[in-house]
Amino acid sequence: MKFEELTEYFDKLEKVSSRLTMIDILTELLKKISPDEIAKTIYISQGVLAPPFMNLKLGIADKIIEDAIANSINIPKQQIEQIYRKTGDLGLAAKQILEERSKLQTINKNEYSILDIYKIMIKISSTSGKGSKDIKIKLFSNLISSSTPREVKYIIRYALGQLRLGFGDYTILEALSVVSTGNRQFKLELEHAYNICSDLGYVGEILYKKGINAIKNMQVTLFKPIRPALAEREVTFHQIIERMKGKCAVEQKYDGFRCQIHKKNNIVKIFSRNLDETTHMFPDIVKEVINSINENEIIFEGEAIAFNEVTQEFLPFQETIQRKRVYNIIDKIKEVPLHLFAFDLMYLNGVTYLNVEYEKRREILEKILKNSKLISPSKRIITGSENELETFFEESIENGLEGIVAKNLKSNYTAGARKFTWIKMKRSYKGELSDSLDLVIIGYFLGKGSRAEFKFGGLLCAVYNKKNDMFETISKIGTGFNEKEMIKFQSLLDRIKLKNKPVRVDSVIVPDFWVEPKYVITVRADEITKSPTHTCGKKDNIGYALRFPRLVSSEEKIIRNDKNAEDATTTEEIIEMFKQQKLSKISE
Repeated sequence: MKFEELTEYFDKLEKVSSRLTMIDILTELLKKISPDEIAKTIYISQGVLAPPFMNLKLGIADKIIEDAIANSINIPKQQIEQIYRKTGDLGLAAKQILEERSKLQTINKNEYSILDIYKIMIKISSTSGKGSKDIKIKLFSNLISSSTPREVKYIIRYALGQLRLGFGDYTILEALSVVSTGNRQFKLELEHAYNICSDLGYVGEILYKKGINAIKNMQVTLFKPIRPALAEREVTFHQIIERMKGKCAVEQKYDGFRCQIHKKNNIVKIFSRNLDETTHMFPDIVKEVINSINENEIIFEGEAIAFNEVTQEFLPFQETIQRKRVYNIIDKIKEVPLHLFAFDLMYLNGVTYLNVEYEKRREILEKILKNSKLISPSKRIITGSENELETFFEESIENGLEGIVAKNLKSNYTAGARKFTWIKMKRSYKGELSDSLDLVIIGYFLGKGSRAEFKFGGLLCAVYNKKNDMFETISKIGTGFNEKEMIKFQSLLDRIKLKNKPVRVDSVIVPDFWVEPKYVITVRADEITKSPTHTCGKKDNIGYALRFPRLVSSEEKIIRNDKNAEDATTTEEIIEMFKQQKLSKISE
């Protein structure tokens, strides 16, 4: 398919607000895509070059693109910047400039295919080293001067990571289901395939080239990370035992780096909770995996945390976070030694263990790790007693840990899902709602009064409704920011602000500026209340809101870089927490 035709569909998608209409447009588009084009088309539609674990990032600076526009059509850069400031969208600014010079564009027109554009973007993004800036400008200049104005708009947005088509991965999965079966019922099989490979383009390619049966029979692949299983919450020990219907495993919950470790012979790769490859951060763990684990092929999961092996003490998270660096890793290994506490086995020597009962997975994992000093199984007990559960919880807290995770002994590993087969409980869950929530920033307000000097005055935040693939408002946060945080928010949010409400946002409240649902923050609140103004879980015009919300931050971070917008607290979790909150109040 020609890239120009793809941009026609992007224009259609940009103009609609109905998710069902989006699915129809995407279905029409995907029916025209060839098996060789499907993966690249999906990546472009997602606004990425590849899945996070492949470490192929766009991240092309807007200044490089401004230089390229200026070079390609011989226009002063100041004029570009002036139009850019008015539109707030460099892609749209370039389109407007090119339309005014349409004669030049017609002369130089080149009919690029989707694959042509993708290859050029790969080349531009991977260019590095001395003189790379000039090479990137030249490549972009050639691309701009030989593309139509509409193509240029979307090429620039894609390059900047600002495509903003208004749909998420699950909408693409539904469209793929309609393409392959005529309805949306095949979405669950496609979602499972996506959950075990974390590569939507790969799923599309398998579907187009090998068919539905290949999707149904798709297996775990080494070095393609599995989307992690997630735990639900409970607030009392009685509720945990009741949910588990008796005996369960109860593991300590560690506040560190979640690591999914893949090993094939002497090749080891480590992936984060957010599916980024983090192997470079853990050369000590890589070495230990090679030296102490004798299996040829394995995928297992654990949490790496700063740990004093001599005193057997856990160090604060502020110590652990220091290992998140690119340079001087070897020095930091000595300063901040990590221990990996492994808690699940997912794959072993050609066999997928996701559908094997937890207790069997754990038994095998313990045998595999028996010779390792740096990696050990997470500490746990097996119990059906509320008293034993409470004692283990209190011991974990006393040792400086977050809390516990209870696990159903007969449960499978539910990749990419949050179920009550795993239930977490942290100190903050006991009694009132002081548990932290991960919220998506969808808009911000201008500073007023004492904050008038700032463009930033507060946030509009949302939770994620996975069922509808929408972000629903739950809170305005206007207090608790220091000056440094306000300046940082102002800088971050100015780069992603939008003129109109994002398609995937459901909001009655209108902020001064909408932003792309991209950044996740951690928030605490006193309780969840019913609300006529927020859309989280809205039913009969009443939703849910947070009472006295406040930002949780540290000197190291105010944004959760380890989480995408879709990893935020969900609507379903809020509803469940509201029920638990009511039960807790009744029991007091």
